[in-house]
Amino acid sequence: MKFSCERSLLQAAVTTAGRCAAAKSPIPALEGLLIQAGSDVRVTGYDLKKGIYTNIPADVTEPGSIVLGARFLSDIVRSLPAGIVTVTVDENLSTRIVCGDADFTTVASDSGDYPELPSVDRERSIDLPQNILSKMIRQTVFSVSDNESRPVYTGELFEVKGDTLTVVAVDGYRLALRREKVASGDVEDCSFIVPGSTLNDLEKLCGDTDEKVSVTVGAKHISFVVGDTVLVSRRLEGEFLNYNRSIPAEFSIELEADRDELVQAVSRVSIIIDERTKNPLRLRLEDGSIVIYCNTGVSQGRDQCAVRGGKDASLEIGFNNRYLLDALKAAPADTLKLCFNNASSPCVVKPADGGDGFSYMILPVRLKAGV
Repeated sequence: MKFSCERSLLQAAVTTAGRCAAAKSPIPALEGLLIQAGSDVRVTGYDLKKGIYTNIPADVTEPGSIVLGARFLSDIVRSLPAGIVTVTVDENLSTRIVCGDADFTTVASDSGDYPELPSVDRERSIDLPQNILSKMIRQTVFSVSDNESRPVYTGELFEVKGDTLTVVAVDGYRLALRREKVASGDVEDCSFIVPGSTLNDLEKLCGDTDEKVSVTVGAKHISFVVGDTVLVSRRLEGEFLNYNRSIPAEFSIELEADRDELVQAVSRVSIIIDERTKNPLRLRLEDGSIVIYCNTGVSQGRDQCAVRGGKDASLEIGFNNRYLLDALKAAPADTLKLCFNNASSPCVVKPADGGDGFSYMILPVRLKAGV
């Protein structure tokens, strides 16, 4: 095998595919990247749960395929000077990588040991702009559970109804929901659950562009095509939370607040809270404002944020500061509506303009006197 290509292109491909290379595997080949040279060069990473392959233009003089250690190859390519990289492999799999005056030689592994990525038997397809999909992921994925005892919640529900895509993540303490219109492909009503780790990789692949991501849904797997890169992942199976029943429909207290002001106030008081004590952040309604405060026993912090609405309402409620802050930072609106019923019911954050583009629900923390 022999090919030449731009170092920057090879580095980008190795970095992208390397996200899916296994850190440690009983199949040693999966700790490497599959490099295939044909009409162009394809670089593949796969860990049996998800895989990425990406194609780059190259001058291929001798076609072939090998497997090279992912971290080793990444370190070499990253260290090379700008210019053209030439990769040459002989019949004994001795591999030479040359760029400018830099010259490396190593021994590759046989590509025959590399498992084949699963094919996706197309049942449904959706096309979404990259910038919209990446925002939907970024604004919900923080609520994905890391509890492997309930695998279905380690992913996000994607639900298509009519011309609307709803994405939902829940971890037992909070819920994040985003909605967007879809209008392409042979879209039919459907739902599927995508692992959170897959979505983190997908979000990195998407750019700030309206170019499309093609989503193909199969019976057991799902694929995302982003330009010259394809991400293939298994689907999660199981019954997801009925989010429509979980989010309260009516509230006794509804307040409007400036998102940035609220984020700043919560962030300032959160400075005194650490992972060891995990003291709750307290919110108390006063006329025209929310007072935000915390007492750790060693330190005290207090701030407040102006609000509109909730006249004569009385409420003191506690939250995990990080859960509340994650939701406030993710909310894609300048003005938010904060909805409450009582100190033991969840807080729901929605757009103040009355739209349904997002909802964040955070369960409160039971408060103890003086804590």
